Amino acid sequence: MPDIRRIESGDRALIQIVDAALAEAVRRSGPWLACRPGCTQCCMGPFPITQLDARRLRQGLAELEANDPGRARHVRERAKRAAEFLSSDAGGDEPCPALDPETGRCDLYAARPITCRVFGPPMRLSDGPVGLCELCFQGASEEEIAACATQIPAGEIEAGLLCDLEAATGSRGDTTVAQALV
Repeated sequence: MPDIRRIESGDRALIQIVDAALAEAVRRSGPWLACRPGCTQCCMGPFPITQLDARRLRQGLAELEANDPGRARHVRERAKRAAEFLSSDAGGDEPCPALDPETGRCDLYAARPITCRVFGPPMRLSDGPVGLCELCFQGASEEEIAACATQIPAGEIEAGLLCDLEAATGSRGDTTVAQALV
């Protein structure tokens, strides 16, 4: 049985790799990058996250509970409402439960999922397509975008950690931020 502490250590290393790739993408993107604190374009609607992301979010919420119980309570309330909304088959473009509607900032930013970390600048995981926010690179050519694209060398690491986490906990498949936090 895989050791949870080793998985958590591996997840921290994964986040360092992803964040370093993101920093390089931000550096390359320069003024083309529209992402700024308070921009919430990518925080709308449910999106799939891994069980590693879910575990990290729950740990982030526990830390927020210890440091700022009021803010943590608001996140939990938003997560409950979002999960109820999702289960009603209504779908929609509800904001992520971690998003503070007053500030436009993520209350769980340090614990955010990989998807959130890499959305915005042109990033590529493994051999997949380049992901890019529609607000960024307005008027840029494909060549200009390609020149800024950054490879995230973490696909195999994440896959191995997910396999180990599944073996250790039985957690399987993707979930959403709301489902992870309720």
